[in-house]
Amino acid sequence: MAPTTSVTSWCSLAGMADTTSFHCLHVQVRVNADAVEAFRSATLANAAASVQEAGVLRFDVFQDQDDPTRFVLVEVYRSADAHAAHRNSAHYAAWRTAVDGLMAEPRTARKFWSVAPAATDDAW
Repeated sequence: MAPTTSVTSWCSLAGMADTTSFHCLHVQVRVNADAVEAFRSATLANAAASVQEAGVLRFDVFQDQDDPTRFVLVEVYRSADAHAAHRNSAHYAAWRTAVDGLMAEPRTARKFWSVAPAATDDAW
C-alpha cells in the first residue's frame, strides 16, 4: 500500500504554476460506516457554501460506488490565497467540527495545478 500524505503535506507539479493555472485539491476521506450520512450531509452543506466564495471555482463531492465510506472532494480555487481564505471561513470551521469524529482515518490530500482546460478558457 502506498504511504499516505497528511492534509497539510502536498504533492504539487513544481514549475507548472503560472497565471493560467488554478490551485486544485483532491481530498481523500474514509469515514466510519455508521457515519456515512452525517458526513455526506455536513460535506454537502460545506460544498454549497464553498462555491459561493469568490475564489472557489468548483467544489465537487464524490462517493465511491463500491465502498460508500470513501469520498473524494475535488476543489478548484483561483489561487493558493483563495484556498487559504476558504480554510479561514466559518463554514469550513463548522465542517471540520462536524466531521472530525466521523473519519475512520485521517483524510489525505494532494495539490495540483490545472493544466487543461487553461484557466483562461470559458470551460471553467
